[in-house]
Amino acid sequence: MLINFVSIVKAEINQLLREQFKNFAEKYGILVDLTGFLVEYTPFKPFGDFASNIAMVNAKKIGQPPQEIAMAIAEQINAQSNNFSDVNAKHGFINFNLSDNFYVNMVEQIKNGFEEIESGNRESIIIEFVSANPTGPIHLGNARGGVIGDCLSNIMKRAGFCVTKEFFVNDAGNQIEIFKKSLVARLVQKFNGEDATTVPEDGYHGDDLRQLVEDYVAENKMQFFEENKMVAEKLVEYALKRNIEIMKQTLEKYRINYDVWFKESSLYTSGSVQNAINKLKKNGCTYEKDGAVWYRFSDGDATKDEVLIRSNGNHTYFAADIAYHLDKFEKRKSDRCINVWGADHHGHVERLKHALNDLGINSDRLTVVLMQIVHLIKDGDIIKMSKRTGRAITLADLLEEIPIDAVRFFFNLRETSTHLDFDMDLATEESARNPVYYVQYAHARICSILKKVKTAPSVNLIKPFEETEKTLVKCLIAYPNVIENIVKTLDPSDLDRYLIDLATNFHKFYTECRVLNDAKHVLKSRLNLCKATKWVLQDGLNLLNISAPEKM
Repeated sequence: MLINFVSIVKAEINQLLREQFKNFAEKYGILVDLTGFLVEYTPFKPFGDFASNIAMVNAKKIGQPPQEIAMAIAEQINAQSNNFSDVNAKHGFINFNLSDNFYVNMVEQIKNGFEEIESGNRESIIIEFVSANPTGPIHLGNARGGVIGDCLSNIMKRAGFCVTKEFFVNDAGNQIEIFKKSLVARLVQKFNGEDATTVPEDGYHGDDLRQLVEDYVAENKMQFFEENKMVAEKLVEYALKRNIEIMKQTLEKYRINYDVWFKESSLYTSGSVQNAINKLKKNGCTYEKDGAVWYRFSDGDATKDEVLIRSNGNHTYFAADIAYHLDKFEKRKSDRCINVWGADHHGHVERLKHALNDLGINSDRLTVVLMQIVHLIKDGDIIKMSKRTGRAITLADLLEEIPIDAVRFFFNLRETSTHLDFDMDLATEESARNPVYYVQYAHARICSILKKVKTAPSVNLIKPFEETEKTLVKCLIAYPNVIENIVKTLDPSDLDRYLIDLATNFHKFYTECRVLNDAKHVLKSRLNLCKATKWVLQDGLNLLNISAPEKM
């Protein structure tokens, strides 16, 4: 497993405290609480790297001041472990300072790479993200969701889960009918002039539809067009296929490759949508009103009820979404599902989870990560339109202007629940102000150092660690904790911020400590620290699907 060194040291301290405190309490014939105390990792506090409140928890029972108890326990422990250079008492807390021997051992293990995590226990998870309508190019909101979903998938795999990356293709339903009408209107205009018809007011007005029609006409050598249902069906089939292919190409350029492209239309052809509705009917969760079939939200709030089948006989997207999740949980036997959606889907989440419960599926198995919107900032102003195309900026546009490494890092830089201001000027700047450049430069700097020394000297002498070195090691030790925390919170932005922190600590170490030192034991120690830092930087960047350059 990916060893969480913090947890291991806490367990050791916990055991030491139990043993020594039990011996201490027996002198007074008192039973003490050996469960209700805390051991906390406090690496940047002045008194120690770890601290415990066990003396404070039990002071009343023993009838002595917490500080006196803490001092007595600290004195007993001081010689018990090679991992601690000093155990002291301050303000009733028992503080543990890590030894140079501990730092050497940690660096030695980390430089060879953390082993695989097994906390996921091979649990199967389908992570669905982006899932943009195939009626046009991918916009910036979906672009942010792409990075969040992809990074989260990579991290969950690293944590030992069996992850399936999935794109849900909305190739059926009302929006496809509108798309078809818009395409046919452009086809009529192509042959009969702009005044012959208009695109529906709620239709798709982008120039990309004109191009799709031009290409379709050219490929089929069309000379004229009359209202023809067959041609309309073939045209929309052609346009959807082209748009989906463009989406795939754009996402592959964005370094996102899916395991499954799941088509909504398959839920209708297989009968899955109607089967889901039938199950809800059987469970008494539906009713008819004004010719439509409704889902009954069982808490009695009729405003939360949702249409499943419209009065015209067409199924709603909500009905398809219920069937889709039944397919995930029942047909494909996924243990859990994670969806990355825009914040505008907030109201849909409660209804979907409620419907799953009504179908006998524990809705806790579904987690929806809601992300806020993105603002592009250039020259200090929010921009919405591309100067080159005169239309809304798409992911493809952004990837032409900004390096992919920067786009991925910036989109994952803030918590999903917060709005993101994407500074395009900063993203292209090659300086320490640019966070992705700053992190990558730390990796490149280490590579440069290691190239200068082919073989580290073989010496056994342990060198005392400077405070800057200790801080860097402590940051390295925290890496598994960061991964485990992301698995719990499902917020991969923690990894961006951790890598910035690690790069900061390395750059400070490089400035304050001469790595290529004449003393062999110092040189070996600092080269090992560089190797350990390089490994963690590279592993973290790999999880973000961002390059780790060896020179810049």
